[in-house]
Amino acid sequence: MQAETIVLKNGTKIVVDSVHEENGKVRYEIGDDSYAIPKSAVDHIDSFGSASASRRSAAVPDFVPKTTEPTFSSNVSVNVIKDDRVDDAEVAKAEASGDDDVAAVANAQAGRFSLEQGDRDAAVRYFDRALRFEPNNATVLINYAATLVRIGRPQDGLPLAERAVRAAPESPDAWAVLGYARLQADRAKDAVTAFEKSLRLRPDPGIQEFLARARREASAGADFVDAESAHFTLRFEGHSVQSGLTRSILEQLDGDYDSLVSELGTAPAGSITVILYPEKDFFDVTHAPTWSTALNDGKLQIPIRGLTQMNGELARVLRHELTHSFVNQISRGRCPLWLNEGVAQLMEPRTTASAGSMLARVFSQQKEVPLSSLEQSLLGLDDAGAAIAYAESLAAVEYIHETYGMSDVRRLLERIGRGDSTEAALRGTFNVGYGQFEQDIATYLASKYGN
Repeated sequence: MQAETIVLKNGTKIVVDSVHEENGKVRYEIGDDSYAIPKSAVDHIDSFGSASASRRSAAVPDFVPKTTEPTFSSNVSVNVIKDDRVDDAEVAKAEASGDDDVAAVANAQAGRFSLEQGDRDAAVRYFDRALRFEPNNATVLINYAATLVRIGRPQDGLPLAERAVRAAPESPDAWAVLGYARLQADRAKDAVTAFEKSLRLRPDPGIQEFLARARREASAGADFVDAESAHFTLRFEGHSVQSGLTRSILEQLDGDYDSLVSELGTAPAGSITVILYPEKDFFDVTHAPTWSTALNDGKLQIPIRGLTQMNGELARVLRHELTHSFVNQISRGRCPLWLNEGVAQLMEPRTTASAGSMLARVFSQQKEVPLSSLEQSLLGLDDAGAAIAYAESLAAVEYIHETYGMSDVRRLLERIGRGDSTEAALRGTFNVGYGQFEQDIATYLASKYGN
């Protein structure tokens, strides 16, 4: 039987077996028992299982500096981009020229091109080589720091951003990337200062949004205290969260960390920050949609809703959000949303059982939302649209897992991390494009749930 969730206006959520409206009341059944509540007390009703367990958002912020070409006192003319790709022979030629400026520009140009193409691993390599020739070039430092933060290494990006500010104190991009690195390294108060400086030098609506977010995080975290384990830093209001719960959360996360390393074959770099919020503060700070019950934007941000001890639902939320950190590490921050959310749901673990019949029917009628349109954020969707998007995402990854195995899930993520488009990664891993992939999912769902 398909479970549904009644969400009351006071925030209470009731998971039920079935629900219907009758004479101004919402009537629902749990097992053999029936209940009724006034319709006026209900905010909305979620289908496809508990919304609190299935609807989350992985929204890692991005920042691509406007500063692109390194500048030197002498005029340096280099072009290592040929036929829409990096010509490594030209890069090697520039390095062999004996001119540090030429070598630095060649590598910086290759790094910037790779960054714009989404190949962040290559960008890191080229920027790192550029700094060997010109260690204090602000343009290289800015772009290198931004790339490191984007792939989940803000602590490595911070010293580069600080060097960029020292090298170019009047550069708005240098201050912006410093704010960006500080924000992702959980130094929101310091990030505010950097973003403000950047905006004084050059107005920018994107940086203004980062500043607003940094201010919200700094305000909400003013009274937070920390607890740590081998892989996590847990931040929370000391007076509102019981110590037993924080210990349980760290133990749960450490166990999940080891399990996910075994499942996915790699681990995020550095310590992972986890922030616990009272529910109102969570939405005030993150501006997450109402259907979201947790957020991973490089930090795990979890509303605890007055909990005093670990329960199954919180355990699933933690494992789901932590999975996003692993997926982002493997894919170098390039994972399409449907794949990211599908893997996270699979790892909870969750199956398509509750929505299987509906999904089989939707796919058989070719009324599914195309996966290619689910590569980006779901933040503009309403509750019903988000539920369907998450259900389809799980179906896609469940099909891959049951048909090919977890090793091919990893291979797909790795191809995307190396810079392949999602369609190219699908073809490289399974020899199918989006169209055939969706037909294969339809066949899988029909065999499992069809009449």
